[in-house]
Amino acid sequence: MAEPWVTIIGLGEDGPEGLSVASRAALDAAEAVFGGPRHLALAGIDAGRARPWPVPFDTAPVLALRGTRVAVLASGDPFWHGAGGTLAADLAPGEWRCFPAPSAPALAAARLGWRLEDCIALGLHAAPFERLRPLLAPGVRAIVTLRDGAAPAELARWLTARGHGPSRVWVMQALGGPREEILAATAETFASPAAAPCLMAIEAAGTGFLPRAPGLPEDLFAHDGQITKAPIRAVTLSALAPRPGEHLWDVGGGSGSVSVEWGLAGGRATVIEAKPARAANIRANAEAFGLAHRIAVVEGRAPEALAGLPPPEAVFVGGGFSLALFEALRAAAPAARIVVNAVTLETEALLVHLQGSHGGSLLRIETAQAEPLGPLHGWSRARPVVQWRLG
Repeated sequence: MAEPWVTIIGLGEDGPEGLSVASRAALDAAEAVFGGPRHLALAGIDAGRARPWPVPFDTAPVLALRGTRVAVLASGDPFWHGAGGTLAADLAPGEWRCFPAPSAPALAAARLGWRLEDCIALGLHAAPFERLRPLLAPGVRAIVTLRDGAAPAELARWLTARGHGPSRVWVMQALGGPREEILAATAETFASPAAAPCLMAIEAAGTGFLPRAPGLPEDLFAHDGQITKAPIRAVTLSALAPRPGEHLWDVGGGSGSVSVEWGLAGGRATVIEAKPARAANIRANAEAFGLAHRIAVVEGRAPEALAGLPPPEAVFVGGGFSLALFEALRAAAPAARIVVNAVTLETEALLVHLQGSHGGSLLRIETAQAEPLGPLHGWSRARPVVQWRLG
């Protein structure tokens, strides 16, 4: 096998002094060196060899030099939120090699004495803070990269606003280099600007943590009253049986609450909703729970809106079910698990008919809530829900 023509080099804040012998040799031999302006300056690359990355980022300039000796500089470990993974996807295995340096989370854990395997490492330099929300729990340790020097104070305010003000935080600047500085505080007391590049280590405390069991309270969601109630949602999620990485079609999404809980379980969802105001609520809920990258919203009516969607492992229909929709679902996703909730007699009759011809299981769910009745209390019954599960 020919020697790789691309060498991906992890660079720390200590610059060339921190490079291994192999990294130095590859950098010296390179005819062209790609990297961000900060990396190129930090490594002291002369103008004749320096190739700043185009904006927006694109690997095409590297690929255009196939066959010449090329070095690519990235921060720390190039395969942790670096250029390594993107480049490797465009190259054959024998075309590249990598010499990583310690990643930012590795350096942070080493400063704090944390076991890295017990920490959450998350890149928030190009993602919303809400990505943290489903991951936080009492005592959880998270190490997150941030976009600039203003972001640590913004993240501290975000944590405080969600009940996590007592969390201990460490803001770390230019780890591994001569400008390294670590600022320790709590989220509710930290307000200082920081110097980039920076990250924050968090030891979560306070309140506001999301429960891990299905059936989240309705007041956590934006909705217009069209929402699967918490007890019914818990039973529905149990029937849907979410698994990490699986795709859900949520037909007639309402508030998107079922899709949100599916996403919290590690899955992806496509929600079909005909009403624009409800579609807006679904998007708002996906963003608020840090799941906008896992939940897509399609405005339209099923079955027409199903055309061209990625196939699902499971389908939930919370309203508007019909024989035509069932036939379309079976044609589009014959192996998918299907769960339908019905509250009308007509839909209930259809589910009984379909269960007789296609099998599956039927469940009638009745709930009642204690409410004031004069000076005392009585039971207020909700409409019964008939649930059909197929597959």
